Amino acid sequence: MRNSEALRDAEASREERGRRGDRGAVAAEAAMALPVLVAFVLALVWALVAAADQIRCVDAARAGARAAARSEPEAMVRAAAREAAPARAEVAVERVGELWRVRVETPTPGPGPLALTLAAEAVALAEDTVGAAP
Repeated sequence: MRNSEALRDAEASREERGRRGDRGAVAAEAAMALPVLVAFVLALVWALVAAADQIRCVDAARAGARAAARSEPEAMVRAAAREAAPARAEVAVERVGELWRVRVETPTPGPGPLALTLAAEAVALAEDTVGAAP
């Protein structure tokens, strides 16, 4: 009888030590996974902001090209493009032959390699050339 009791006590003691050894494992795993999840979420937010700014650059370039095609003054063309562009955007307007070219560039916020320059360009035919004699 004595051996069986000693055996049971030894097994119970081993189980208790095994449970004590696992204590804190969940906290350690969470401590490792949480920073990775936070970095992933921040990267997703940065990508969404960059995509939204790129779309705004495209819209701004198109708005500027439409204004230029209507023979608006260059100041009005720049104003139309800047109104639709993201903050800190640079607008360039030039006429090449019968075409107006509007380019919008803006930097994206971000550290190091995440700091990109987004750009869009739109071209429109100048209305004053439509129907003109060659």
